[in-house]
Amino acid sequence: MARLARLDLTDDELAALKDELSDLLDHVDRIRRLETHDVPPTAHPLPLTNVFRPDEVAESLERDEVLAAAPASENGRFLVPPVLGEAP
Repeated sequence: MARLARLDLTDDELAALKDELSDLLDHVDRIRRLETHDVPPTAHPLPLTNVFRPDEVAESLERDEVLAAAPASENGRFLVPPVLGEAP
C-alpha cells in the first residue's frame, strides 16, 4: 500500500503500520459481519424538524442611528480593524 501511495517509509515504520493495518482490517471485518439487515439506513439517530420561523417584514433601526452607536464608522459602514493585519 505504501508503494502504491508513493510513501517513503522505513522498514521499522512498515512493520509497525503492518500490525496497525491488520488490526484495522480485523475491526472492519467484525463490523461487516454484524446483522444489520433489519436496521434502516439513517443520517441521524433522532428525527429532526425545521425550527425556522417564517420571515416577517418588521421595522428596523435607521442606518445612521445604528452607526452613531458604533465605535467607528466610515462611508455608511462599520469601521473595524483589519482581520488579517493588512490595511485595505
